[in-house]
Amino acid sequence: MQQQWQQPRDPHRLPADEVVKALGTTVQFGLSDDEVKRRLARYGRNELQAEPPRPAWLKFLDQFANILVVLLIIAAVISAGLWFYESRSALPYEAIAIFIIVLLNAVLGYVQESRAQKAMAALRQMAATRANVIREGAPQRISAAELVPGDIIFIEEGSTIPADARLVQSTALQLQEAALTGESLPVSKDTRPIATEAELGDRHNMVFSGTTVAYGHGRAVITATGIQTQIGRIAGLLERAPEETTPLQKELDRVGKLLAVIVVVIASAMIGIILLLSEIRGLSDVFDALIFGVALAVAAVPEGLPAIVTAVLALGVQRMAGRNAIIRKLAAVEALGSANVIASDKTGTLTKNEMTVRRIVTASGCTNLSGTGYVPDGDMEFQSSNDTALQHELSRALRAADRANNAVLREDDGRWTILGDPTEGALIVAARKAGLTAEALDKRFPRVAEVPFSSERKLMSTIHADAKKRERLIALTKGAPDVLLTRCSHELVGREARRLTDARRAEILMSNEALAADALRTLGVAFRSLSPDLEGREGFDESIEQDLVFLGLIGMMDPPREEARIAIAKAKRAGIRPIMITGDHPKTAAVIAAELGIASGGHIVAGLELKTMSDAALDRAVAETSIYARVSPEHKLRIVEALQRSGMMVAMTGDGVNDAPALKRADIGIAMGITGTDVSKEAADMVLADDNFATIVAAVEEGRAIFANIRRFLRYLLSSNIGEVMTMFFGVLLASVIGLSAPGGDEDTLILPLMATQILWINLVTDGGPALALGVDPVDARTMTRPPRPRGEGVITRRMWRGIFFVGAVMAAGTLLVLDASLPGGLIEGKGSVAYAQTMAFTTLTMFQLFNVFNARSDEQSAFVGLFRNNWLSAAVVFSLILHIAVVYVPFLQEAFSTTALGPGDWLICTVVASSVLWSRELGKLAVRAGSSRRRDWISTRT
Repeated sequence: MQQQWQQPRDPHRLPADEVVKALGTTVQFGLSDDEVKRRLARYGRNELQAEPPRPAWLKFLDQFANILVVLLIIAAVISAGLWFYESRSALPYEAIAIFIIVLLNAVLGYVQESRAQKAMAALRQMAATRANVIREGAPQRISAAELVPGDIIFIEEGSTIPADARLVQSTALQLQEAALTGESLPVSKDTRPIATEAELGDRHNMVFSGTTVAYGHGRAVITATGIQTQIGRIAGLLERAPEETTPLQKELDRVGKLLAVIVVVIASAMIGIILLLSEIRGLSDVFDALIFGVALAVAAVPEGLPAIVTAVLALGVQRMAGRNAIIRKLAAVEALGSANVIASDKTGTLTKNEMTVRRIVTASGCTNLSGTGYVPDGDMEFQSSNDTALQHELSRALRAADRANNAVLREDDGRWTILGDPTEGALIVAARKAGLTAEALDKRFPRVAEVPFSSERKLMSTIHADAKKRERLIALTKGAPDVLLTRCSHELVGREARRLTDARRAEILMSNEALAADALRTLGVAFRSLSPDLEGREGFDESIEQDLVFLGLIGMMDPPREEARIAIAKAKRAGIRPIMITGDHPKTAAVIAAELGIASGGHIVAGLELKTMSDAALDRAVAETSIYARVSPEHKLRIVEALQRSGMMVAMTGDGVNDAPALKRADIGIAMGITGTDVSKEAADMVLADDNFATIVAAVEEGRAIFANIRRFLRYLLSSNIGEVMTMFFGVLLASVIGLSAPGGDEDTLILPLMATQILWINLVTDGGPALALGVDPVDARTMTRPPRPRGEGVITRRMWRGIFFVGAVMAAGTLLVLDASLPGGLIEGKGSVAYAQTMAFTTLTMFQLFNVFNARSDEQSAFVGLFRNNWLSAAVVFSLILHIAVVYVPFLQEAFSTTALGPGDWLICTVVASSVLWSRELGKLAVRAGSSRRRDWISTRT
């Protein structure tokens, strides 16, 4: 039966239960799946209306919005008009060929940009906000876009509010509402109705979409979604977010513009030379020269670079997502290649995040617990001279640990899981092993209030009524033992609370040190009785955390990840220094760090020591220290800044609200996808879907591979384009030397090395498939054996530029040599026609570029290493060769591209000459490798 409900007009003025009832839901059960579908159909998705996407046909037309392309089209139109006027051939082949090539280039550009945009859209979807709700009586984690009015949501510290909602439960809840109201300080929230009308900033029982939780937790019922939220009403029609432009894309844009200026100047000069040196017989000769100049500029300027770079970045980032690294900002991909420090949290990142209580130490002895993970089964071994007293102390300690807790232990299809913090989950599992059931504890100790955990206090407290002792309230506290012990005045011994002496405090701290030395993470638990008169009090604070009775120490272990050990060794081989930053005890941190291979026996900097360090002292410390223990979030920020001052490129992990400044300050901020807060994810450049250190190293490897691939296709594109420009420029400049004059000795007629259509064709065939295939080259096995890319190093280095110009010069020399040998006169006597010579030059230059694609894979490694590992590249080269063969032999293409058929001997000459670019570069690479080997040998002898 369908529920009858309606959205309340002023939910802030109504009691919480009336709002819940009006929305046709319940706090315990939430909405049914069928009801959610009906409400989604009625209200739509929880998204703000965005600007309509740009139509595909306009995106296609954008491909022609280039001044050089427009000039080429205009020239081709004039060429077609001249053909119609002069009728020199059956069809205007030149104009048709130019139109087809321009069209194919536009299609290629459109496809590249579309792929890049789709890839980026997929990445944004991966990083979409999620929300915890109650539906069908069970907690669920869903996309925030699927929320509907009536949903019951959980509100946790660090989360972003996904829609407008009325609070139904609130514990010390404070929100940052500056984005909506301009209020700079956190605003306290509670569930009380407001009798009068109130402005947004005064609606203390409401939470609004887009605001963030600074402190506390609670539950709320959704009252408005999408455009009906307060921020939706204000925003109205959102402007499209600007496209992200990375430093790499900006650098390439500058390089492209510089090349464009140089090439346009060269093309203009060549047009002038042609007009001056050739006999102009009519308008058609003038336009031939103009078409040639514009075609050269179009072919030589790498105007497709931005689209290719975006496509390669986006596709590479999708591969990273497949390895559980969600990139939120493309610039992080570039930074990953230069990262030389990874500063990581311990729990859940370097360890499995499956905390298990192993040992509990109380006044009368020690209890060892068996079992692993979250299964609430295990045995207990008592080590005490008084088992009765020990068992009572154990029960009281675990009772406190279970109650001062917000985690939930549940069984799904036979698998036990924790909803909430894994450390708190481990405490609940230990309590169940001791026979303490949730039902009995809920019945006796209903919660009255909470003082939430904060990283500054390192404590958390809950206040409960006691059904058996109604004359009191009881406060239960857990937290860091060294901090908690300073708040305690007594200790529970058997059933008696005895005053803590200095000697006993020292013994407890020694026990804590012993647990930490066994790599156990430690927590202390304590309690105190409060007056029952405080039960109706609003806003308990940390003042209750005084005069506590110490109950005991709980030691738990989160075993190291085996894959983290392997990843750390891999990172070190790649010149990356791993650093552990943890809130755990120094001895625990040292044991785990040694086991993982981060550091062994080195100096450990603890939070108290770091707090007293000057910036200069910290700068010296970070050069040698790889383990930081008992640190606070503000310490993380100082560590990052000190590392950066020493020239390091820092990747930093974080998961809490207070980690956001350090994540923003780091060169690569890395948030946890499972345990991380929304605030930390928004501040981060990358999110780990599995909270695993090995994923960071995998992302570094992918980042390096992506950057290497971008360099590969840049090396290829630029050397090929420069080869074309040098061929044409020196062909015209040295025309009389190499025999480029009209048959019959007419020195006033200049013959071009290549036709305009031939230049455009080379640009289409070589700049298309092979360049894109280089962009998806597989990860080189040596990628993680090289040191990180130096900070600030450009995408195109001086050595790359030398190689690019060297290859361009070899291409030009070889092409002009073949051209000269194919014509009568010149340096090498030939016997061919102009069409034959141009076809030979055309084929040689094309073959040069197909050989060059294998050169471009490395400035150092031989092209023959892993020659066929990239199937896409092999297919692109074969396809390009087939297309060129068609241009040489298919009759109508011969007309369009002014080619003539070649014989087997001609192909052999073109191939042998073109292969020179491969052999010459191989000799250069051999010299580079020899030099690198000598440098390594010299360094090894010095060290």
